[in-house]
Amino acid sequence: MAAEPAPSASAIDASLFYQLLLGELNVQNGEPGTGYSILLDAARKTNDADLYQRAVDVALQARAGDAALQAARAWSQAQPASQAARRITLQILIALNHTGEIGDLLRAQLAALPVQDRSAALAAIPRAFLRVSDKKEAARIVEQALAEHLNRPETGEAAWIATGRMRVLAGDPKGALDAAQRALAFAPQSEGAALLALEVMGPAQPLAEPMVRQYLEKGSKPEIRMAYARALLESQRLSEALKQLEIVTAEKPDYAPAWLSLGLLQLQGSSPEAADASLRRFLTLVPSAEDEAAQRGRTEAFLALAQIAEKRKDFVAAGEWLDRIENQEDRITATARRASILARQGKLDQARELIRDWPERTPADARVKLMTEVQLLRDNGQPGAAYDLLGAAIERQPGDFDLLYDQALIAEKLGNFEAMERLLRQLIAARPDYHHAYNALGYSLAERNIRLSEARQLINKALEYAPEDPMIRDSLGWVEFRSGNTAEALRILQSAFKARPDADIAAHLGEVLWTSGQREQALSVWKEGLLLSSDSDTLTETLKRFQVKP
Repeated sequence: MAAEPAPSASAIDASLFYQLLLGELNVQNGEPGTGYSILLDAARKTNDADLYQRAVDVALQARAGDAALQAARAWSQAQPASQAARRITLQILIALNHTGEIGDLLRAQLAALPVQDRSAALAAIPRAFLRVSDKKEAARIVEQALAEHLNRPETGEAAWIATGRMRVLAGDPKGALDAAQRALAFAPQSEGAALLALEVMGPAQPLAEPMVRQYLEKGSKPEIRMAYARALLESQRLSEALKQLEIVTAEKPDYAPAWLSLGLLQLQGSSPEAADASLRRFLTLVPSAEDEAAQRGRTEAFLALAQIAEKRKDFVAAGEWLDRIENQEDRITATARRASILARQGKLDQARELIRDWPERTPADARVKLMTEVQLLRDNGQPGAAYDLLGAAIERQPGDFDLLYDQALIAEKLGNFEAMERLLRQLIAARPDYHHAYNALGYSLAERNIRLSEARQLINKALEYAPEDPMIRDSLGWVEFRSGNTAEALRILQSAFKARPDADIAAHLGEVLWTSGQREQALSVWKEGLLLSSDSDTLTETLKRFQVKP
């Protein structure tokens, strides 16, 4: 049997061993400052990278940023070639918002890396600056530090994308899009450039979406097309999002997230049979909750399938889908759906009892229960009971202005306009910046075609607090229409609908178009509104009044 090799002698002598032991004991005994000083002194004596790192760690754990920076700088000075020392120094400078000292260090760090590693390092830069307070200054400094890499074939794409992401952080979407375009000069099918264009896509940057579409036309990962579909959904461009999701499921039939999103969108668009098939396909691809994302996805699928079964009046099947929800935090949502099923079976009292029996672990739970019961009553033809329920809650919580607002809206549904106006004016007096109250009162007056001048004043007051809110602009367009200013109403409503495709706005815009003789355009808008929401009371009433079936 061969003899084991003799252990090598340690470089630590008795004096150094005692010093390190003393330093660690001070740290463990709640004296990190003393321990840090001892360990940093030992690091300087030995020029040992691990000891420098330990001194930095002790300072960071003690939330002593300046001390950590001192240790990191000492490390960099003692070992100028150490990438680890430069990296930790750079990270601490960024964390301490010492942006003015970053440029030279960042240049040195990139220059020291092998060429093949620089693109990955460049991609990581923007994440390091997420918490910097002066992001515009940080973007300027980083761009200067990356200057020599922007025009090199091996780093140009990554450097421009990093620059673009810094510009996004600095609130410069136009500059970010320019950076994405420059990245394409180095890599015409750049995934990073497409993602950057997706990030700034919107009406203010009309060139962004064509870049994304051009990238997708040449093939892409399903995640990129999914991201584009999500951006379309956020803009309420539902039919276009649906098309993108259908492409993903056709090209990558085993990509589960696309089936879930497709099913939920099909359900929203009143295609329950197609939604049912898509959601079931998702569940076959995600048969168990292996992680949080899978659990969340399965819960969404179960809730949606329960809703589909409920619409078919298959209440047993609906309950069975709800029984499969495992996450305790989602049970309140499942309980609300069970209550809805009971109510649809004529068991409203039992449904309310089910909600009230749900345990309240937090004040948020109590509020969810309250609003769930209120919505249940509204959905089942009991607005008076919902009004009284909110009134009792307001007596217990007189400072809850959202409850006051909700009660006012229910008063309007009851036709009790005197109570509605009293509640909204009470809310305005208590919270002069509660712009929803101005808008609700102004819109109610316009809808009833009374006191139109006052209605316009109220809505314009709401716009002072939320000038870009499409729903308030919808109210303004409606009051202009009621006042006979058809051209101005059309301009405002078209702008509002473009900013936020919404069924209620579609109802108003379609009516203005119809009464202006533009009936084909009106039908097209109403049809789009039904796709957005077939349950809109405003749109349903408008179509009934004009005896139209788009």
